[in-house]
This record gives sequence, structure tokens and C-alpha cells, in this order.
Amino acid sequence: MQPLPAAPAVFPLRNRNFLTLIIYRVQIVLAYQIIVVVVGWHIYELTHDALALGLIGLAEVVPYFSSALFAGYLVDHHSRRMFGVFAALLTGLNALVLVASATIMEQGHPSLWIYGSIACGGLARAFISPSYGALFALVLPRTDYARAAGIGSSIFQLGMVIGPALGGILVAWTNMATAYAVSATLAISAALTLLSLRVEEPPPAKSSAVFSSIGEGLRFVFGNQIILGAQSLDMFAVLFGGAVAMLPAFIKDVFHYGPEGLGILRASPAVGAIIVGLALTRFPLNKYAGRLLLVAVAGFGICIISFALSTCFWVAALLLMFSGIFDGVSVVMRTTIMQLATPDVMRGRVSAINGIFIGSSNELGAFESGLAARLMGLIPSVIFGGMMTLGVVATTARFAPRLRNLDLNKLH
Repeated sequence: MQPLPAAPAVFPLRNRNFLTLIIYRVQIVLAYQIIVVVVGWHIYELTHDALALGLIGLAEVVPYFSSALFAGYLVDHHSRRMFGVFAALLTGLNALVLVASATIMEQGHPSLWIYGSIACGGLARAFISPSYGALFALVLPRTDYARAAGIGSSIFQLGMVIGPALGGILVAWTNMATAYAVSATLAISAALTLLSLRVEEPPPAKSSAVFSSIGEGLRFVFGNQIILGAQSLDMFAVLFGGAVAMLPAFIKDVFHYGPEGLGILRASPAVGAIIVGLALTRFPLNKYAGRLLLVAVAGFGICIISFALSTCFWVAALLLMFSGIFDGVSVVMRTTIMQLATPDVMRGRVSAINGIFIGSSNELGAFESGLAARLMGLIPSVIFGGMMTLGVVATTARFAPRLRNLDLNKLH
């Protein structure tokens, strides 16, 4: 008897629950990115200090780092969806505080309120990644993970394009308070979208002591060379190679543009990531995945060095777009690796650990960039960061052979 043919794969966006989850994600990304762009402009107008831009990252990473593992535990042991709703509502509340900092608190000490709001934003972000990662696995079959990761990355990066551009336009055409209010509206809309998700959550993981459960997740990640290698590579590349936090200084002091220019440069990497995300949706990478990942991160570092040396605004934007292309490959492959290699009962904790590796590196990278710019100067600090990224690639290739030789087909 001949076996029945396999059912044809369904395009992930035809899955109503996955589409709802994607809409939630783009709304929360738009809300967050508008805040990031406007806060950077706001703080630099108040202080004219590159280190103050770096302190934005530090203000967010401390509460994020402190709460991320506990967030992963809560997502695994309680409702995956409701913690995503909580994160969206807290983001909206932060945006409303920032509205006040740009209006009624303008004559006092608005920078203190700004940094405090960003700190609360770090707490909100701690729940977004584990909630999204756990729900992603609930609404899709495993065979769709690689293709859906490409779609999710493209949609995420679309938010990274529209959010900064919208933030810059709102500041230029209206004012900062209006931009913050738009962010609050998007965050509240994201909460309502996730509430409409129709998915039956499995029973929570067997209850255990908080620290014991967190330790189980940490042992899993640190005992898996492929997951640990991919996360470490991305973390250190972003930590040293991120030039985005310094863009307000480049706009004002190097390119001499206004807030519209800041929005363009902030959006440029995401344009590249959208291009590669769509390509990987059609042509997912499986064979030689590890080697391609290393090449992509090296390409990212080279683009950052070239950006620092550029003196033309549009050349700089193009280089940042190419950095987004290389980074997009890394993001899609890391997401696919994590989804394929993680047991269902540990998705919240592993996503939270991944968030610490990746999310905290953005904020710590912003602080490192601000501190390095104060010590070395703006342009030398970005060149130094790009060179360190290349060093991280060489180190990972040497000490993580399983990642270097990875074939994604072997993880299915």
C-alpha cells in the first residue's frame, strides 16, 4: 500500500492565530521604536552629551536584565498571552509618562522622568520576548518554523523601518508630546490585539521552585553549544558593533541633518533586514547555516566600520541598510535554531535567556558606545566596535565547531 502524500504546506500568514500574533508584534515594535527615536532626540536636545544617549540604554538594561529570567519562568508556569498583554499596557503607560515629560514637566527635571520611564520600559520588554516565543510555537506546526521565522523577522523589521521614520516625522512636523501619544495608542492597540488571539494554551510546566526552574533553563542553554554559540555571537556583535545609539550625535555633528535624517538612518538597517527576511521566506537557509551565520555577522562588522568612515549622509544610510541585510540573516537563523532546538515546556525560559543575550546587548551596547565616544571620540569609537565584532566572529568560529558546521535540517 502506497503511503498517503504529505499535506501541502500552508503559508503561515493564512493561519489566523499567527497573523494575529504578527499584528501584535508589529504594533508593539512600532510603539517601542517611536519611543526610542524620540527619547534619543529629547535627551540630546536637553544635554548635548553622547554619554547621556548611552545612559538611556543603561537605564533600560538594568531592570530588563534583573527581571528577564523571572519573566521567562512566569510565562512557562502561567499564561503566555496575558503577560504579553501586560507588557503592551505597561509600554503604553510609559509613553503617557513621556507625554507629560515633554509638556507639563518641561520646566522641571524632565530627564529624570525620561530615564525612569525607560527603566519601566525595560521591565515591559522582559515579558515581550518569552511571551511571543512561547505563543509562536503554539500557533504553528514545527515544519513551518523556518518560513514563519523569516516572515516574523520581516514584519519585525518593517516596524523597525516605520517606527523610527514615523517618530522622526512626528517630531519634525508636530512635537515630541504628539509622538509619544501615538506610541501610547499603538501599545494599547497591541494589548487589545493579543486579547483577541484564539489559542488554547497547554497546561503550564510542572510547578517548581523559581530559582530551580530558572537554573534548569540556564543549564539547558549553556549545555547546548549551538544555541549558546548563536546567542553569544549575536550578543557580542551587537554589544560592540551597534552604532545606532550614537545616531543623534552623527546627525547633528557629522551630517548636520534634522530629526527626519535621524528617522532615515534609524530605519535604514531595518530596510535591509526586510529585504533579506522576505528572501529567506522564499529560500530558507538550511545547509551550511552555521558558516553563513558567521559570514553574515562579519559582514555586519565591516558595514559598521565603513559607516563610521563615511562623510556623505546617503552613503551612510546605504551602509546601514547593508548592515541590516547581514544582521537580518543572523536574526532569522538564530530564531529558527532556538525554536527547533528548545523543548516546549522550556520555551518561556529559553526565550527569556535569549532576550538577555540579545536584548540587553542593545542597551549595554548603547552604554558602551556612549562611554567609548566620550573616551575615544565619536568616529574612532564606532570603528573600534566594528573591529571587535570581527574579533568575536573569529573567536566563535574557533571555539564553537558545532555551530560552525550546523545544518538546520538536522534539528527538525
